[in-house]
Amino acid sequence: MMHKILLVDDERDIVGLLEEVLSRDGFRNIRKAYTGKDALAVCREFQPDVIVLDIMLPDIDGIEVCKQIRMFSYCSILFLSSKNDDVDKILGLASGGDDYVAKPFSPKEIVYRVKSQLRRVQYAKADAVAQKSITLSTGDISVDTDACCAYKARQLLELTAKEYGILQFMMENQNKIISKERLYEHIWGEESAVCDNTIMVHIRHLREKIEDDPSDPQRLKTVKGLGYKLIGGNEK
Repeated sequence: MMHKILLVDDERDIVGLLEEVLSRDGFRNIRKAYTGKDALAVCREFQPDVIVLDIMLPDIDGIEVCKQIRMFSYCSILFLSSKNDDVDKILGLASGGDDYVAKPFSPKEIVYRVKSQLRRVQYAKADAVAQKSITLSTGDISVDTDACCAYKARQLLELTAKEYGILQFMMENQNKIISKERLYEHIWGEESAVCDNTIMVHIRHLREKIEDDPSDPQRLKTVKGLGYKLIGGNEK
């Protein structure tokens, strides 16, 4: 596994044990630190996915280390503590920790908890990607603005750059009449006189790809004397 794990504890035997059980489970990218200062330095350079962090450290306690890490990283932090009380647990989680295990613990439990935190990281990344990618749709036509792809009935449409630009712009302005002048300026980036033939050719080719019957367009309509309109939703 290429996930990066940072183990922080002043008890070297515990660090060695955790490194061994994690390695057995397939984790190969593991770094170690034995003080709070070292943990901060390694964290900045290593950028771990998960930190297993002891609260009782010889220089800076784990709570303060966590607070400082949260100033530059959102990695998952799993606290270890010899104190098994709610106050210590609350302080750890309130400082930015994601999980808490009291000593003594089962090494295998740490592996399971590390994996659990990694799943959360993966889900968060997936959500971020999904939010970044905007999907525009009407009927069975959809446009993925992040990937710059268009689909009809979930089948990829083979569009030219200009055809894709026209479709995305019209999808962003569904049920609005878009003049030829505005369309030309947006797609071609020019404010000169509109070339009707250029626009008409691209519209015709686009209709051949998105309309069931290009000779009788029901999606991308011509509004005589005004421009074009992409029909979306329940509008007819």
